[in-house]
Amino acid sequence: RDLRMSRGLGDVYKRQQRQRPSISGKGDSRNEFQRDYHRIIQSASFRRLQDKTQVFPLDKSDFVRTRLTHSLEVSSFAKSLGQMIFQNIIKFKQDSEITEEIKDKICSVLECAGLIHDIGNPPFGHFGEETIRAWFKNNLPNIKYNGKEITNILSEQMLNDLYHFEGNAQALRLLTKLHFLVDEHGMNLNFTLLNTIIKYPVSSIEINKESKNIKEHKMGYYLAEKELFEEITSATGAVDCRHPLAYILEAADDIAYKTADIEDAVKKGFITYSQLIRDLKSEKYSGKCADEQELNEYQKAIDRLEYYYKTALENETSSPEQNAVQRWIIYVQGVLLKCAAFGFTKNYHEIMNGSFKDEILSVSHANALAYALGDLAYRYVFKSKPIYKLEISAGTILNFLLDKLVNAVLYYDTDKKLSPMSQRLIALISENYIKAYRSYSEDKDDNEKLYLRLLLVTDFICGMTDSYAKRLYQELSGIM
Repeated sequence: RDLRMSRGLGDVYKRQQRQRPSISGKGDSRNEFQRDYHRIIQSASFRRLQDKTQVFPLDKSDFVRTRLTHSLEVSSFAKSLGQMIFQNIIKFKQDSEITEEIKDKICSVLECAGLIHDIGNPPFGHFGEETIRAWFKNNLPNIKYNGKEITNILSEQMLNDLYHFEGNAQALRLLTKLHFLVDEHGMNLNFTLLNTIIKYPVSSIEINKESKNIKEHKMGYYLAEKELFEEITSATGAVDCRHPLAYILEAADDIAYKTADIEDAVKKGFITYSQLIRDLKSEKYSGKCADEQELNEYQKAIDRLEYYYKTALENETSSPEQNAVQRWIIYVQGVLLKCAAFGFTKNYHEIMNGSFKDEILSVSHANALAYALGDLAYRYVFKSKPIYKLEISAGTILNFLLDKLVNAVLYYDTDKKLSPMSQRLIALISENYIKAYRSYSEDKDDNEKLYLRLLLVTDFICGMTDSYAKRLYQELSGIM
């Protein structure tokens, strides 16, 4: 086993600042990981998640999940998974280095990681990410800078950072640079926590969506954060592989959104109880069970849903379908947590030496059930006309803002005089982001400064809430 990896589980709390004076009193019993929890929940970046939607952009309903409620759920699931997994590792003596103290630190890291895992996402859910990628792919080849095409100026990785824009990479950037409260080190979180949220430890030019190793499916950092990424992974020992806790965070995220999407879909009428039961019983999903034990787990889930519905009818519960689904979702969450914990402990040594290539849910007895939940949400919600309409509106807003802002920043911080319109647009950008740009662009060549100015635009947009982006679009369009 790679002993460097265990060092990153609960003992690495190195930060970007080498010496950081303690702000806690002598009676403060919190460890470094617990202190980061309070930094996160007191941050404006975290609070803004309450106005970023999870699935339904620009939705006016008050019961659908926001990024904030989703992040709280992921945080809870991640901490619970950590407790389940490492309590078993201690109980069955799978790793003599894991102690109760280390377990508690791990759970603190996972709790914090759940809170910040989506903190870099732009407005309007994952469609916002897709819109930003598409804008750069469609427009950068047509933009010239000092008479030259930008695509001939920026390096391959710079261009791919924009073409493959990713909320995960943006989270690392936000937490380490853009949250400019005291200095240029962002929230100054510990390295174990930062490494945990890096689900894809590859650059934009190393992405391979066809790879059998999940770590290569997306990028985890921008060129602008390359040195920091290398410092973090060197400190934790997770070099050229995922950090072990990233697998747990990923499972917690999957459990949270797969179950929540079904619950929200039933509440909003996208899918009925009858449709849910019918589809769950189809060969399309049950046929994915790898063995009899997985099939039994899958069938038990269906039986439990039917039992809850029957009970709701017998008790003359109002909205028996919704009641049954809500109770079932809680049951399914328990099943997925149990199976994810098994998937991690079963593959513990491969995960710790960096050779494990899959999601832990996919190698558990809940793989078919998790797949069914995700596919049902995709078919009944994400491909529905109401969602398409909302996404078209969101795309119109983001495309408009990108058109305006990219044009405005092209010659910012150069000898060329800006137009009155560009000056005013740049004045709208957060002073924190401007400070971060000036700090990290100092002594850089003109090409890299141009790249950082384009990131300045995505920084600004990703910092927007759904309602702010909509309001800014209306104001700049003259819609009063």
